[in-house]
Amino acid sequence: MAPNKQPTPEDRSDAIRIALAGLASGEESDEILSKLGALHIRYNTFPAEELLELASDAIDESGATPADPIDCEGIRERFLPEHLFSGNTQHHKSKYAISVAAMIHGGVYPDLLDDAAWWQADDLWTYSYFALLLYIRVAAERTGQSVEEVARSIADRRGVTLITPES
Repeated sequence: MAPNKQPTPEDRSDAIRIALAGLASGEESDEILSKLGALHIRYNTFPAEELLELASDAIDESGATPADPIDCEGIRERFLPEHLFSGNTQHHKSKYAISVAAMIHGGVYPDLLDDAAWWQADDLWTYSYFALLLYIRVAAERTGQSVEEVARSIADRRGVTLITPES
């Protein structure tokens, strides 16, 4: 049996840059997902970890606190109206990714591989991208910035240089 491939530090950096540069330039989600999919390693949660950590950063950018929390009631309908999740499985997966980003922000890191193993599908990274997009939109609304500005702010905080057409 061949050893499981693991992402390299360069793969992790590429995933972060692809997601943030795509969002900072206003790239369509399908294009960003296509680029991230090329990095995905079968039977591995990568690049979900990076995307969920970026979503956690977006929660931080939003200024959410226990005294001023993000209202999660109807959050997907409000912040991802163009992405319809149908069926119990898609609803559960998207809610899981949204919740995990909040857990990470609170300092609790779940066992992603074990949690997603029952899914019988290798797509946690896709739902993690949607959690990132959702929380960046939340941060934009709460701060009065654009999605592009929030993505650039997260990149700046992480010391990531984004190369976008507008750069």
